[in-house]
Amino acid sequence: MKLNYIKITTIILTVFFAVNIGFGGPRSKLGTSAAPELLIPVGSIGTSLSGANLSNITGVDAIYWNPAGLASLNNQKAELLFSHSVYFADMNMQYFAVGAGLGSLMNLGFSIRSLNIGDIIETTETQPDGTGTVYKPTYIVGTLTLARQMTDKIRFGTNIKLISENVANVTATGFAFDFGIQYKGGNTGLAFGIAIKNLGPAMSFNGSGLDRTITNTNGTTSIQRVILQDFDLPTSLEMGVSYSAAIQKKHFINLYTSFNNASFTSDEYRFGLEYNFNNIIYLRGGANVLPDKESNEALFGPTFGAGFRYPIGSMSIGLDYAYRHVTESAFQTNQFFTLNLGF
Repeated sequence: MKLNYIKITTIILTVFFAVNIGFGGPRSKLGTSAAPELLIPVGSIGTSLSGANLSNITGVDAIYWNPAGLASLNNQKAELLFSHSVYFADMNMQYFAVGAGLGSLMNLGFSIRSLNIGDIIETTETQPDGTGTVYKPTYIVGTLTLARQMTDKIRFGTNIKLISENVANVTATGFAFDFGIQYKGGNTGLAFGIAIKNLGPAMSFNGSGLDRTITNTNGTTSIQRVILQDFDLPTSLEMGVSYSAAIQKKHFINLYTSFNNASFTSDEYRFGLEYNFNNIIYLRGGANVLPDKESNEALFGPTFGAGFRYPIGSMSIGLDYAYRHVTESAFQTNQFFTLNLGF
């Protein structure tokens, strides 16, 4: 049975590399993806490390970064995670995730995120100063996660995402898949990870908000709907490696690095460093490098964060914070606040 798991995992890895190695999608459409909310990070741990820790992130924190990590729930039967993110331009993200083990079968997770971009005053061609109507666009992504510990060293996971966007009387819906693998190199402290994200069909907006009244040549009027072009999802391939080492009995250091090749942004190298005192106090930092010439002026810069974990009986509580620098002075920096409960 163990040999069969290894064979299955080898096949999956081969398919991953054959389909996506070094190429996340059509690079001719930089900056024009559908569902950009899929690219906004959630949770404080991964964000404070610039997303470099996809190779060994665990529990419900892993759902966004690498679903394979849900196969390990940190010795808990279930976990809950609540996160609030302060984005920029009065936007914020609310995120909730839950994960539970189903015995030796698999681990199951569910998450939902909602992006709130604030109130928008409606304008038209004939009323450019506003019609008096104010609407609130909603962007919601629901995710079902399945993860399994294939062997003592290999984890595999997948996300099934449902995407819903609503702007006034115009909506767009879609779905996407993520696939992830983590490999732990025994007692060497090394871990490897691969994640392919946002595989799915293109999305387009439709609805009564696109209807226009047209005056015909004979003087009559008719209603015609504007047909919008569809856009591809922001597919990406991420590969990472990490190394964990104990400095002393209660002091640990984790080093992270990853490479991200995406269809609608430049290539990105990510680096993270985490200090852990007795699995209670955590200090984190991360940085990213975008080597492509068109990305010299990256919008997001270094990240920093801290965390606290403490067991209370059979339960554990975790509080984490992340800060992400924004290079554009017109926007405020990003902040992430996360509460994690283990049972």
